[in-house]
Amino acid sequence: MSIWKKKSLALLMSEAAESEKGLKRTLTAWSLVALGIGAIIGAGLFVRTATAAAQNAGPSVTIGFIVAAVGCALAGLCYAELSSSIPISGSAYTYTYATMGELLAWIIGWDLILEYAVGAATVGIAWSEYLNNLLVNVMHVNPIPYSLCHSPFQKIVDPNTQEVLQQGIINLPALFIVAIISLLLIKGTQESAFVNGLIVVVKVTIVVLIIVIGWNFINPLNHTPYIPENGTYFDDQGIGHHYGGIVGILGAAGTVFFAFIGFDAVSTAAQETKNPKRDMPIGILGSLAVCTILYILFAHVLTGVATVEDFRTGGKEASVAFAISKYMVGYEWLAQFVTIAILAGFSSVILVMLLGQSRVFYAMGKDGLLPKAFGDLHPKYKTPYKANLVILLIVGLFAAFVPGDIVGDMTSIGTLFAFILVCFSVIVLRKREPDMKREFKTPFVPVVPILGILVCLAMIYGLGWTNWLRLVLWLGLGLVIYFVYGKRNSNLNNPKE
Repeated sequence: MSIWKKKSLALLMSEAAESEKGLKRTLTAWSLVALGIGAIIGAGLFVRTATAAAQNAGPSVTIGFIVAAVGCALAGLCYAELSSSIPISGSAYTYTYATMGELLAWIIGWDLILEYAVGAATVGIAWSEYLNNLLVNVMHVNPIPYSLCHSPFQKIVDPNTQEVLQQGIINLPALFIVAIISLLLIKGTQESAFVNGLIVVVKVTIVVLIIVIGWNFINPLNHTPYIPENGTYFDDQGIGHHYGGIVGILGAAGTVFFAFIGFDAVSTAAQETKNPKRDMPIGILGSLAVCTILYILFAHVLTGVATVEDFRTGGKEASVAFAISKYMVGYEWLAQFVTIAILAGFSSVILVMLLGQSRVFYAMGKDGLLPKAFGDLHPKYKTPYKANLVILLIVGLFAAFVPGDIVGDMTSIGTLFAFILVCFSVIVLRKREPDMKREFKTPFVPVVPILGILVCLAMIYGLGWTNWLRLVLWLGLGLVIYFVYGKRNSNLNNPKE
């Protein structure tokens, strides 16, 4: 029994052929682009942009977006080669299994929980925050009580007496939206993709409206200086953040990187794509290109309309709607429309994240590294419904009981780690399988993958030591589970007689 044993390409391709009897191939190139945009435009853009500006980079958050986009583009080229050549569910997990062996495949599969499951929880928490904004500012009714829409680790403290004024208990709205979307995914991938496509049209329209209208309200003083001087900003929890300079930009890049993680979720749907060899590169790179342009323009407008102090105090999680209401006189209707559209948009992000996570669990269940039930398909809907139900439990607990900032940064560092292994997989596979048929080739190998690894490492550095520690602890827990369960039940290491 070797922890370095690899899945052969022949075995992977035979599984792809057998998938005709399992997961339905219903997705087109447009469906994949829409899935990518659906996941990319969401909490990262509408919430993390203001967070990164407030805590790390001020107006230069736009440069942070460019750094994050470069890292994603380099990794995206690697994803496009692997997903079009190995069209199997599982994304980075499957590619790592074929190139670097079972132990590293387990590590990346476990790490992807940080990306997809914890990412879905982060957006669920943001959905809950904007729901209160909708209730108060659009419907003009009382908000959900603080205790029922915040984690037990969150509280409001009187700055003078340090007395706890309000204490969170459970985030019920976040749990609710995760449950509803999990049930939709069990119903079917095609239905989920249709709902996502409608939401994407609304989201992109809203982003374009904000850019076009907001451009006329930019105050040049808010962009001066564009790159703030080096310093330290302490948030409401007393946690210090590098603010300004190059380190601040790298910190912002790591923070807003969360906004880009949707494009690689496209690769988890390879086994449900009609023509993966053509459609996967289009879906991955197309969604990334569209969103990068929108992100940079959006960040430039938002930081020009409102001040950094607005993001730190009055705006907080609902900074976009706050900025429109306060500064864009005559367009208050847009703030209300934004709040409604953002809620719908967050829903589509959660949908794609949960889709990605269930397909990773499906692949790991089929390989025996997780209980075989994860690989069971619903007899009628042909979806991995048991995996979806377990993910509902995991994501629901995170969404209900953990603060959004913590899970957001965990998602970013987990995704960056996954990207590094995907870039490395391309280099390894080019050496070990030079004759493999590649429908799409990453250009300038090994230069592009190596640059992708370096940019991702720089963003990990920017996220700070507390997030490094969380990643190490998370991976340590995963290793314990692998050696206790996964290694003993692996189909590859325990072939059937």
